[in-house]
Amino acid sequence: MILRFDLKISNFVIFSLKNVEITMHSGKFVFSQVLELVSQYEFNKCVKRYNGNHHVRELDCWNLFIQLLFGQLARLPSLRSISICLRAHEHQLYHLGIKKWVDSSVFSRANEKRNWQIFADFGNYLIRLVRPLYAGCPIPNVDIDNEVFALDSTTISVSINLFTWAKGKYARGAIKMHTLIDLRGSIPEFIFITDGKYHDSNALDVINFYANAIYLMDKAYVDFEALFRINSAGAFFVSRAKDTMRYQVVEQNFNIDETTGLRTDKTVCLTVAKSKKLYPEKLRLVEFYDDINDELLVFLTNNFDVSALEVANLYRNRWQIEIFFKWIKQNLTVKKLWGHSVNAVKIHLWVAICTHLIVAYTKHMMRSPLSIYEISQILSTSLFDKTLIRNLLNESNKSQIKQNQNVKELLLF
Repeated sequence: MILRFDLKISNFVIFSLKNVEITMHSGKFVFSQVLELVSQYEFNKCVKRYNGNHHVRELDCWNLFIQLLFGQLARLPSLRSISICLRAHEHQLYHLGIKKWVDSSVFSRANEKRNWQIFADFGNYLIRLVRPLYAGCPIPNVDIDNEVFALDSTTISVSINLFTWAKGKYARGAIKMHTLIDLRGSIPEFIFITDGKYHDSNALDVINFYANAIYLMDKAYVDFEALFRINSAGAFFVSRAKDTMRYQVVEQNFNIDETTGLRTDKTVCLTVAKSKKLYPEKLRLVEFYDDINDELLVFLTNNFDVSALEVANLYRNRWQIEIFFKWIKQNLTVKKLWGHSVNAVKIHLWVAICTHLIVAYTKHMMRSPLSIYEISQILSTSLFDKTLIRNLLNESNKSQIKQNQNVKELLLF
């Protein structure tokens, strides 16, 4: 690049660029490029299944979805914010892939009336699409071929005066999102939205368990009837044992290395009549000392094939679901809900999950070395940019993108 400065007698400095090669993409907006990765055909199949566009005039299901998707990617706090932002860019909406902007009241009515199962079905389609793409991801300190899932719930605090249906503890409002994630890629496998009083272990009644899969959960899910159902399905579980559990030791493995933190490895049978009736098979107890927190952890499992140390390492990876909850609350609009009814809340949360899955799918399709968190950060500030998304999400092109930004600043002045 050759930069020539021409000084004129009038004391003005004129900048002229000669042989400047500027490699900028002047085509589609980043948001429209992301939208191209989303199958409208599959979404319309979900709409048709529930007759979602019947008597709809202003905002059909697809346009509602992509505008809510825009709000999630841009991290906008309310429906009014989405409406104001899109209205400010009214002349660019066609190129974004959005039909037209609508008032926040139209948004609100659509959230109340559109069937939330449309968005849930599309979310499940995205799960089936994205999860296999990350099936080869490793799990830290675990070298097994089984599918490994972590189950937990996150609570969203709400006002009981506005969300009258969402009753939680101590006369407060709360909404629970029960989530099962695949630890290979932290991709959701199951989402179930309830009020705050719904007990965590009840979610086990609505999950379909895969044979040979391993399910990690905390002690709130120790329901022997449900655990035996997991065992009968040919699946495995790893949980924390409750302090009140009564058992009889059948066999004990003394060949353990205490330097790893292991203390005992026992085969046990339940002794309380009711518990034994609900779970008549043998169980395995593994005690592990956590020297960092100075705590003795007791793990309960029906898996006798893996080593005792692998049981402890498996449960350690359960914390990935806590990281997942932290990610969606920090990077998506989840803590501030865009509606008060059951239908509106479920649409909101399913669109948030769809957004996470679309970002994960974008990462895979663009072969980006960046994390999902980093991609989400970049997309949130680049939706109206016209950079090629492949360039935007690859570290090798960061220097070129920075150079292009410098050239644009030079042209401005």
